[in-house]
Amino acid sequence: MGRAYQFKISLDEIKPQIWRRFIAADNITFHKLHEIIQAVMGWENCHLYEFRVKQFRFGIPEDKYDTEVTNAKKVQLNGFLENESQKFSYTYDFGDDWNHKMVIEKILEKDLPNCMPLCLDGKRACPPEDCGSIPGYYELAEAMADKKHPRHKELLGWLGYRFDPEYFDMAQVNEKLAGKRSKKQRQKRGWVIDPKKVRK
Repeated sequence: MGRAYQFKISLDEIKPQIWRRFIAADNITFHKLHEIIQAVMGWENCHLYEFRVKQFRFGIPEDKYDTEVTNAKKVQLNGFLENESQKFSYTYDFGDDWNHKMVIEKILEKDLPNCMPLCLDGKRACPPEDCGSIPGYYELAEAMADKKHPRHKELLGWLGYRFDPEYFDMAQVNEKLAGKRSKKQRQKRGWVIDPKKVRK
């Protein structure tokens, strides 16, 4: 049957917290985990990334940036993620520098959902891409909430939609995750399950 991890991921230095809880198989690569995080959080996969697990660094090696990163496409999670409560980090976009904290809440060995990855819970919307890191995010959220804000029209025009920092649609996230599943899993009917039956 294999095993799975129940993760909680949260974005550093933003209050109220932006976070997600999700399940993924233990035998996927760190690159696959990156793709799942992109879907779970709401990022658009436009930039480089890096995981840090203890002294190890996983990402996509780029001569222009760093040659000491191990190729995340060649390393499986179960070789480095060992224990419940183990913490590690994920950084996305080395310009805006979005740092995420990750923790293994549970290691599941039975009663696994038929289809993984699966989002179980979460709160608040991911910042828009290229918004200028944390200061830009706060200014954008403030401007979107106030039509009289001096940058309201400018930022609305740049973004192209009205950003709601409180928005989170778990069903929409799981629709995205459906495309991350294996061909065999995608062929199964009724992949949408009640996450409350999984989360205990």
